[in-house]
Order: sequence, then structure tokens, then C-alpha cells
Amino acid sequence: MNHPLLKDKVAVVTGAAAGIGEAIARLFAEEGARVYALDIHTEAGEALATNIRAAGGSCAFFAADARRKETVEPAVDDAMSRFGRIDALINNAGIYPRRPFLEMTDEEWDEMLDINLKSVYVCTKLVVPHMVKQRSGKIVNISSVTFFKGLPNLSHYIASKGGMIGFTRSLAREMAPHGVYVNCIAPGGVQTENEGRVATQEEIARIVAQQALPRRLKPLDVARVCLFLSSEWSDGIIGQTINVDGGAVMK
Repeated sequence: MNHPLLKDKVAVVTGAAAGIGEAIARLFAEEGARVYALDIHTEAGEALATNIRAAGGSCAFFAADARRKETVEPAVDDAMSRFGRIDALINNAGIYPRRPFLEMTDEEWDEMLDINLKSVYVCTKLVVPHMVKQRSGKIVNISSVTFFKGLPNLSHYIASKGGMIGFTRSLAREMAPHGVYVNCIAPGGVQTENEGRVATQEEIARIVAQQALPRRLKPLDVARVCLFLSSEWSDGIIGQTINVDGGAVMK
């Protein structure tokens, strides 16, 4: 019988209260991880943690704004105090508003880069010293396939997600000698509870039509690849960006 891929591993997941982050937190717990779920949405995050524990998994929720060190640090400190290690960091927190560039405000640009990219820096900066000290760790950044497609009305979003890919590649070079693996996932159009806020049914249908795979992608599709990149099964992979987009973009 195969043992759980993340048995007794400690994993920090940002943006964990819904969508892709929720699927990652649930799957990691099913695979034996001690999950630290971080999100700004307290009610949904606490419900997630309660549900995971009721199913026999391990999950602690922390209300945290991933771009603010002072809100993330308590979760990192708690993990180190309880378990003495952090084995995986999933940088998933992000927003996805659309805005034509000519209508975009400075505040909208700054907010996008702050939430989507600065959060990756903040969380990684807090976690990676512990990984370096223990000489092991897996970091997975959740980017977007839009970086490879260059869609309109998303210049601020794509800039943030492209920055994440660049950050992944550079940090992977620095961290590899310390036994820390840094990789990235670029999801395509994923069916989540919030997608109706940013895309019409017609737009969603066009996304599926561009895929080789003729079905909607689900958060679990992304979570499974994240599990692979966070486990020993991916020990030969570093600095890579893996598209989980149903074959919309092939590179």
C-alpha cells in the first residue's frame, strides 16, 4: 500500500479559503500534510479548516493578508514552534480584476502587483530561511497561462504573473544548492465559484474551445500538479513553469 505523498510534512498555503487554494489545502491534508491555510476571508477559512479536521486531516487556519509580513509571520512562527520545520510553501493568493489599460488607475496597478507579486516575496522571505537551514523544501508559485497568451484588459494581472515566473527561475538557481526546490504552475481557465465575477459564459466557452481537452478545468486539476511538485516525486524538477490549461498553450 502506498503511503501518503506528504505524510507528516508541514505545508503553508496562501489564498486557501476558496478555489484553487482550497483544493490544494484539502488534497494536501488527504495526503498526510499538516496544512497551514492562510487567507483574508476568515469565515470561509475557518470553515475549511474545520471541515478538513472533521475528515481526519490536519489544518490550522490563520487570517492573513499574504502581502503583509506581520499577518503571515504568526503562522510561520506557529509551524516552527509546533513542528520545527516547513516543508512546502504554496504561493497562491491573488486577484483577477480586468481593466482596459487606458482606464486603469495607479491604485489598481499598485494593488494588483502588491497582492499578486509582493505577497510571493513576503511569504517566501519568511519561509525560505527555515528551508535553507533544514536543507530541504518545496516552493510552488501559482502563476497564470495568460502570461503566455498576452490577453487584453489584463496588463496589470499578466505583469504580476509574469513577474512570478521570473522570480521562480531566479530563486530556483539560488536555492537549489540548499536543497530547496522552486517551481511554478500556470493554470488556464479554471472553474471556480468566483469566475462569474470576471468572465461571461461566452468568454468561458471560448476558453474551452481553445483547449485540446474539451472540458472545464477544475481546481483539483491544479492541486494534483501542486501535490506532485511538493512531493519527492518531483525531485528532478526545478525552476520550471508547468501549464495546467488543458492544452490551450503548448511550449
